[in-house]
Amino acid sequence: MVDLTATPYNLDAEAIAWVRETIASMTIEEKIGQLFVNMGAERTEEYLTDVLNTYHIGAVRYNPGLAAEVWEQNYILQTKSKIPLLIAANTEAGGNGACKDGTYVGHEVKIAAAHDPKWAYELGRISGVEAAAIGCNWSFAPIVDIMRNWRNPIISSRAFSSDPDQVLQLSRAYMKGIMESGILPAAKHFPGDGIDERDQHLSASVNSYSVEEWDATFGKVYQGLIDDGLPSIMAGHIMLPSYQAHFNPDMEIEDLLPATLSKEILTNLLREKMGFNGVVVTDASHMVGLTGAMKRKELLPRAIAAGCDLFLFFNDPDEDFRWMMEGYHAGVITDDRLREALERILGLKARLGLHTTPREKILPAKDAAMQLIGLPENADIARKVADEAITLVKSKEPAVFPVNPQRFKRVLVVAVSGPSNPISRAFGGGGEVSHPADVVARKLRERGYEVTRHESMLDKLATMSPDEQADAVRSVYAGKAPIANLTDRYDLVLMVSKIEGLMQPVERVQWPATKGTLDIPWYVFEIPTIYISTATPYALADVPQVKTYINAYDDKEFTIDALLDKLEGLSEFTGVSPVDAFCGKIDTRI
Repeated sequence: MVDLTATPYNLDAEAIAWVRETIASMTIEEKIGQLFVNMGAERTEEYLTDVLNTYHIGAVRYNPGLAAEVWEQNYILQTKSKIPLLIAANTEAGGNGACKDGTYVGHEVKIAAAHDPKWAYELGRISGVEAAAIGCNWSFAPIVDIMRNWRNPIISSRAFSSDPDQVLQLSRAYMKGIMESGILPAAKHFPGDGIDERDQHLSASVNSYSVEEWDATFGKVYQGLIDDGLPSIMAGHIMLPSYQAHFNPDMEIEDLLPATLSKEILTNLLREKMGFNGVVVTDASHMVGLTGAMKRKELLPRAIAAGCDLFLFFNDPDEDFRWMMEGYHAGVITDDRLREALERILGLKARLGLHTTPREKILPAKDAAMQLIGLPENADIARKVADEAITLVKSKEPAVFPVNPQRFKRVLVVAVSGPSNPISRAFGGGGEVSHPADVVARKLRERGYEVTRHESMLDKLATMSPDEQADAVRSVYAGKAPIANLTDRYDLVLMVSKIEGLMQPVERVQWPATKGTLDIPWYVFEIPTIYISTATPYALADVPQVKTYINAYDDKEFTIDALLDKLEGLSEFTGVSPVDAFCGKIDTRI
């Protein structure tokens, strides 16, 4: 089934001979090892060489570190491995997905809101330059999901659009940009997220589209990219009942499986119907969308048998390696299926020229590579994206603009937050991070406003004894506060929201309010109020009464600077929402 002369490999006779001779020379342990993508626990040479020698891994995806330390890690990996490696990064939002000091450009929804495919190309180009500089050759991007359910908590900012044509256009532009640096993209998450409201990290997830609906949307996107030469695809732990039943009409509901375990989805649909000849890698194997389907001992070889070529991440390396070996010896993974997977994996490596490049030359020289990280001109592009993307979604009180110290001297800044997850926060850099409301308050003061940063009832309660807390809460519910306490003290309220899913079942606001406090904007007819979302583009669902709603898409300082310029009328709002920011609700438009 693997044609190494065809797209995406396009190998000559010499490269094909290397693939086949390498496979023929491998032990069965080395063949099974090639199926695994390792997530490194350390960057030490001792650890890395031990993993290479013990498990014979075919690929790596690591957590970002500083560019210099990632370069060192990848140099060790490529010079110490028997067979050169695919080294992947999650460059979804820029080179910061490859190294911490790389350039953040913007998540997909922000790129799309800037409504010019050149920014998707620049996202890919910058990602490719910075990732390649530190030795990456593979990226788990672009995200080509179609965001059609505003309740979905995991890709609300990570999908380009609700429009498949726009998703395809921007994905093509991203793919062009990143491949210029020799980085091979892996589009994800096949067969497509954005329909279910659940996160496959935490539960099962279903793409409920009919065959016809899927063909016109997700199928259109993937087929377009495949026709363009897409080299790899990440399979999501997402069920597609319509197509599984289409290829297996006798199946029962109990037979439903995530795509990563479904031969109907990966082999019958993706390989045979759509003609995909490239590599398929599973999404991370710790996700409940996969682990909730069957025993881990069974799902490891089942994923390969279904059509995945690479298995993303060990749980326990000894256990997983043993179970994959047992699956091969039990015939779950046949010799033919194993050979197909190996030909694709090694074919991709040959496509990158790894078979002819001296190991010590696979990475660029370190000093020169470091000069490519975080370039000022790339930071300028990120600022331009922010300026063009910020979207005035709802403007039912146009007289509020322009905001300036002469019209609105006294400003109350209110912070709005969502669910908290310390583990996910740690992956974002760790430690306590100030709320963007604090940054907005500081920058407004610098611009000449008198700013009060609202202190929520929960903030106040945290400093009290239990008895004092009880008295304070009772007082709020029993008391009555005149509206004049608000209108006589302030001229404008800015509500600054940061609500992210962070591996929680929902991406919704968590109000710290009790009755009548200022955390919830009940007062929109009493005082001019502007609501700004710096994360999810769907915050309006919980504040439909606000008359002015803005999606800024992130809370980077340069984004906040561009936002304040727009509030003050120093630049225009030009962003166009690529998703339904009104969340399908009639009242959000009032």
